[in-house]
Amino acid sequence: MDPKIVIRSETDVDVDAITDGTVAAFKTLEISNHTEQFIIAALRAARDLSVSLVAEVDGRAIGHIAFSPVTISDGTRNWYGLGPVSVLPAYQRQGVGKALIREGLSRLKAMNAQGCCLVGHPDYYRKFGFTNMPGLVLEGVPQEVFFALSFDGKLRRAASLSMKDSKRMASKRVQPDRASSDTFFAWACPGSNGVRRNGIR
Repeated sequence: MDPKIVIRSETDVDVDAITDGTVAAFKTLEISNHTEQFIIAALRAARDLSVSLVAEVDGRAIGHIAFSPVTISDGTRNWYGLGPVSVLPAYQRQGVGKALIREGLSRLKAMNAQGCCLVGHPDYYRKFGFTNMPGLVLEGVPQEVFFALSFDGKLRRAASLSMKDSKRMASKRVQPDRASSDTFFAWACPGSNGVRRNGIR
């Protein structure tokens, strides 16, 4: 990552830049339904942007990442959904997205979060520790593109048990919290196969 890039929390003056940058990042992605900027705005309006970070270089916002709360059906608390995440096309493939993700996960841990989940490309998110957790599902999304990262390992063990005893224990389901529900599902399920690529490439 370029040492001049700063990762910081979103402020009110960043809203327009985040919107414009998100539009630009997803503009050419065929899988996108080009509503990511509205999803971020809806999460912000609902006060469900638990972590919202901006990547900045020379005073210009060049990337953004959002984290919002989700609920696990077995009552597990303090889990968050990652996305959308975007980087301006001119700055993609330069480590900006990775820096946003790592800082975001670090901040979640500092908030005593128990874990994070997302819908994304299998080849990209595994490098951050995300895995397909058997028994943990997001309805309407293929298991192979739904990833989770448990910070304390508890959900991993529980999910494994659900697979061994599937006749008695249903899979755990992830549900976005409160007003973030519709916006998270719009983000996670843009097409018939549910695959969501990011705007960072």
